[in-house]
Amino acid sequence: NAEFDVVSNPEFLREGVAVDDFMKPDRVIIGTTSEKARKIMNDLYVPFVRQGNPIIYMDEKSAELTKYAANSFLAMKITFMNEIAHLCERMGADVDMVRKGIGSDERIGRRFLFPGIGYGGSCFPKDVQALAKSSKDAEYDFKILEAVMEVNEKQKMLLIPKIKSYFSNNLKGKKIAVWGLAFKPNTDDIREAPALSMIEELLAEGVQITAYDPEAMANVKLIMGNKISFAERQYYALSDADALVIATEWSEF
Repeated sequence: NAEFDVVSNPEFLREGVAVDDFMKPDRVIIGTTSEKARKIMNDLYVPFVRQGNPIIYMDEKSAELTKYAANSFLAMKITFMNEIAHLCERMGADVDMVRKGIGSDERIGRRFLFPGIGYGGSCFPKDVQALAKSSKDAEYDFKILEAVMEVNEKQKMLLIPKIKSYFSNNLKGKKIAVWGLAFKPNTDDIREAPALSMIEELLAEGVQITAYDPEAMANVKLIMGNKISFAERQYYALSDADALVIATEWSEF
């Protein structure tokens, strides 16, 4: 019989720098229609926004959608740059120069413009899928999100045809070193990590894999066991290797 209020307070913490993001948030989203709850949440967050970053109040549904929309937009930005990278490769353009050129436009910004082997982790895949599912439930065909998910799945396999082509489409018995197992640097999170999708495909081709990651090897051992080998140091992985795949942008790589 107690009174209560519901507040949607989505987090926007990045793995690897979550404490900093909590202490110095870009913005705080508070979703509630209760004045009492709004005041309590305001008192809670005021000490963390002394530099003037906004606390934005809205209804609960809008707050939830803000979270999904933010991560889906960033996933879309990554995916767009990966598509541009494909086009650059075909046309002979330099994707790094294109990235710098469009990133200097303040309407676009420099972040999330680095092409690679697709996004992974817990947030981006889950939130893109959730927004796509919510759209279907609302009988709306969110075509961009469907394309983002499709392109990202293909992107995880981007390097496989290049490797096969180099070795004349015969990878059986080849030894390939993999640097990076986590979905992003500065974390041991391997959820939806593109590196794992690539490793499974290479194993199916008869490749012997030796992997190294500064943080994520213990987690990968739990799911892959002795299907691949692990190196104690990054250069140990290169012993007798026919090729090196760099799958995570750790600064030491």
